[in-house]
Amino acid sequence: MTAHASPSELEQLDDATLADRLHAGGERIKAELRKVIVGQDDVVEQTLIALFAGGNCLLVGVPGLAKTLLISTLSRALDLKFSRIQFTPDLMPSDVTGTDVIQDDPATGQRKLTFMPGPVFANVLLADEINRTPPKTQAALLEAMQERHVTVQGRTYQLQPPFFVFATQNPIELEGTYPLPEAQLDRFMLQVNLDYLPEEDEVNVVKATTTLPTEAVRPVLSRDEILAFQRVVRRVPVADAVTRHAVKIVRLSRPTDPNAPDFVKQWTSYGASVRAAQALILGAKARALLQGRSHVSFDDVRALVPPVMRHRVLLNFQAQSEKVTTDQLVSRLLAAIPLPRSAL
Repeated sequence: MTAHASPSELEQLDDATLADRLHAGGERIKAELRKVIVGQDDVVEQTLIALFAGGNCLLVGVPGLAKTLLISTLSRALDLKFSRIQFTPDLMPSDVTGTDVIQDDPATGQRKLTFMPGPVFANVLLADEINRTPPKTQAALLEAMQERHVTVQGRTYQLQPPFFVFATQNPIELEGTYPLPEAQLDRFMLQVNLDYLPEEDEVNVVKATTTLPTEAVRPVLSRDEILAFQRVVRRVPVADAVTRHAVKIVRLSRPTDPNAPDFVKQWTSYGASVRAAQALILGAKARALLQGRSHVSFDDVRALVPPVMRHRVLLNFQAQSEKVTTDQLVSRLLAAIPLPRSAL
């Protein structure tokens, strides 16, 4: 069977075969990304987890760490419609969703309103520097991210699946930026933080980008395959103990929980929502399949706690005054929650 299987072929495959194809597809995407992206293995894995779990992803890092390049390269490795929005302070909601325009009907000679779709009508939407636009425009994405449709002038338009929002954000510039509302942050399955590369990787980047152009990235997965992989991810069984462990981690991040550690009550205003537990389990399923396993482990859940929870935990003033970060709190929370006896 070819790399681009037809819908009828995919329907005839059992879950075990689809899981194997997902693992192989993930490896092919990584091979294509490595033509352009050097290092950042954890970032690539978390991005693919969001892809196969069907979630949105927020990439945060200082300029020059290849956030935009990663997503644009990923889009070229997928046979999907790609769209990019460069967010600016003057961007309007209609610039995202589209708008009605008056057009002449050649058949009748009359004028009528015709909807012109905006860039949100794509499979992969890159929202570049999403925090540079006002909340009104940011809110235009909320409906699309959660409901997979948009409403314009009272009419609802469905988005073609699969649909992903990959957003980038610069954490150090405050001039001309607008903090993302908590409700919108909660719609991102993962917040992936990018850091500076190790020295050897940085040397390789400089070498690769100051010589002849790299080999072209080719599409290796089709739309139908991605949809089939998303469905098989949801069908992966998870042991009850693993699910309870994920829920326990999320619940103990809330200062109102009577069992929450003292440092959580001391530093946290609000803990993670139930979406965090859902994202942990769904992401753990995708991570297991990407690594060629059909079972979800406690390690799968715990590995995803930082990207799932770092943007869902709201620190209070005391934590800010003591320069405590959400990553530090989440790391300490994980250390305070031992693995269940069944995992030892």
